[in-house]
Amino acid sequence: MYSSRIACYLIILALAGCTGHKVESREAIYTVIDEFEGGYVNDPHDPGGETKYGISKRSFPNEDIKNLTKERAYDLYKEHYWDKVKADSFPFPVNLLLFDFAVLSGPERAVQVLQMTLGVTQDMIVGPRTIAAANRSGKALKELCARYLTARTFYLAGLNKPRFIAGWTNRLFKLAFLCKDFK
Repeated sequence: MYSSRIACYLIILALAGCTGHKVESREAIYTVIDEFEGGYVNDPHDPGGETKYGISKRSFPNEDIKNLTKERAYDLYKEHYWDKVKADSFPFPVNLLLFDFAVLSGPERAVQVLQMTLGVTQDMIVGPRTIAAANRSGKALKELCARYLTARTFYLAGLNKPRFIAGWTNRLFKLAFLCKDFK
């Protein structure tokens, strides 16, 4: 049985060493590709269908997924996820967490859950209020990241996709530790 409470505690522990330093988009995007996204797969149970480096045929029907290069995957991630959620406007690790959430669940959902976590209007649009509310440092930044990852954990658990929940949970744990260890 999946325990959201245990997941939340582990995320909080992992984030204990988070800092608010700057991480460039290229570094963050390639880290997500290298850490979480594999080579070519075509899992019949995955609604994304054909996938490589996390780029799916369903999301990008005009891409040649089988022959996709890592550089092209980076370009797609930057344009359709990093830039769409305005990740450069947020401190690290909020920007990395927001970007990764956008990759798995879509930019609008990633922004909405961040806005819910921040207690601002959930309009799914990154505007000045969302950015200002997320600009934190020190302990407040760590707490925001822990709450955001916790909200994401509950969101994923609510999707009722038992085949994928273990992988998603592992991804969240790894992401929390990456945030702590990013140099």
